[in-house]
Amino acid sequence: MNDLPASTRPVHEGLFQSDPPGLLGTRCDDCSQHAFPRATTCPYCGSERVTDVALSASGTLRGWTTVTTAPPGYGGAVPYGFGIVELPEGLRVITRLATPDQRFTYGLPVRLQIVALHDAEDGTTIETWEFAP
Repeated sequence: MNDLPASTRPVHEGLFQSDPPGLLGTRCDDCSQHAFPRATTCPYCGSERVTDVALSASGTLRGWTTVTTAPPGYGGAVPYGFGIVELPEGLRVITRLATPDQRFTYGLPVRLQIVALHDAEDGTTIETWEFAP
């Protein structure tokens, strides 16, 4: 469940929680694999026996780039960092990074944070997650 104040809302419901910050995924009750985002069946073994879990808020940077042109429908600032973060659960998450910093290094420890992405037309702040060194 998301606990954001009424003046904010997540970019997409059910992807993350803000307190404590964490991505929301599932763990398979049969093969013990984790998945993100949440799923009703395990993408590894097909089991329908999955449990909702909050994933680790720390990880390891495995790849990165800088996005310099806004993709269609994106309302945030550019440039921004974009990369792959490996979580302790064994998942690799494609994610926004806190900076478009070219000084990233392979294996850099990173931590999840919840940040404002942009303001909607009604003034509501849209929030998302990103990883920062």
